[in-house]
Amino acid sequence: MVKETGYYDMLGVKPNASPDELKKAYRKLALKYHPDKNPTEGEKFKQISQAYEVLSDAKKREVYDRGGEKAIKEGGAGGGGGFGSPMDIFDMFFGGGGRMHRERRGKNVVHQLTVSLEDLYNGATRKLAVQKNAICERCEGRGGRKGAVEPCPNCRGAGVQVQMHRIGLGLVQQVSTICGACQGQGQRISPRDKCKACGGRKITRQKKILEVHIDKGMKDGQKIVFHGEGDQEPGLEPGDIIIVLDQKVHPVYTRQGENLIMNMELQLVEALCGFQKPIKTLDNRTLLITSHPGELIRPGDKKCVFNEGMPMHRRPFEKGRLIVLFSVVFPQENFLPPERMHELERYLPNREASDDPDSMEDDLYIYAELEEYDPARHRQSRHHFHSMDDDEDFHTGGGVQCHTS
Repeated sequence: MVKETGYYDMLGVKPNASPDELKKAYRKLALKYHPDKNPTEGEKFKQISQAYEVLSDAKKREVYDRGGEKAIKEGGAGGGGGFGSPMDIFDMFFGGGGRMHRERRGKNVVHQLTVSLEDLYNGATRKLAVQKNAICERCEGRGGRKGAVEPCPNCRGAGVQVQMHRIGLGLVQQVSTICGACQGQGQRISPRDKCKACGGRKITRQKKILEVHIDKGMKDGQKIVFHGEGDQEPGLEPGDIIIVLDQKVHPVYTRQGENLIMNMELQLVEALCGFQKPIKTLDNRTLLITSHPGELIRPGDKKCVFNEGMPMHRRPFEKGRLIVLFSVVFPQENFLPPERMHELERYLPNREASDDPDSMEDDLYIYAELEEYDPARHRQSRHHFHSMDDDEDFHTGGGVQCHTS
């Protein structure tokens, strides 16, 4: 049982409405009463946003149901009862700004910045030159001298022209088009009064040098945003410049989250008898990767070194792991003469017990020699047999036949 239903009535839902029903109701009303669409309904839009802010939060909704609007304003939801900006709520709900609100900002400028894995490991500062639209400083965005700008006589300052078209008996269609005389600006300037710097366009192209700070531990594809540094336009809030990091492939290391992965090739003697191999880190230190005698490394084994991976973003003194994937190179054929093979066999583990061929009669086994496997040759052989079956119409006999009675 709720104490009052004012916020529910504002959204046009029942007190037991689900979160999805609240979202649907807010979406419909927010678009209808948005100030860009209904400039006279600003207070209504604010009330709708306040109601949704409370009811979409489980804790605030519980406080409101118990004590009503008074309990919310007295801070009963924890952290005070002040409302956020209605526009902020609208932007959050529509994923960063509704269509109408976005039109009040200049365009964002997106640039890709190529970086190395070393840059992401050590951090770096890069200078980037970008081109953007800026309000003309000479005319201060007016497009001409003071007092020279006047409303367009064709559209009377609206920027659009409305034309009526008869489409049938007693039926008239109203069509709005951008004013061709002022190109939708709603203003006009005499050619002799236009600003010489911008040609009456109110904006100029400007070169901007940005210092891009790449923090330790940043990732491929991560965005660095310069708020308000994007394209400018009179009457609009400037957009943002967004830098997207693009990591180059590293010849040694592959990044996986906070870990670094590398491949290491060992000779058979190193895998069996131990090794020491130096590797260069991304900050130019030398690690000595060590395996002690008797510590067997098998092909495909995976070992790691703690705290030698990538730094954690915003926690650069904490690092992930360095993961080493091992492959083992076996010696070439006949690397020892036959008489020395028996000497090597003495140091290797004993063979598994098996039937001795010398104790078996000759007609009880068939010699089978191993050959190199060639998949292409295997497929060719199968194709040959299939072709032979087709040519000779070969059929096997003695099969089971099924019939119906």
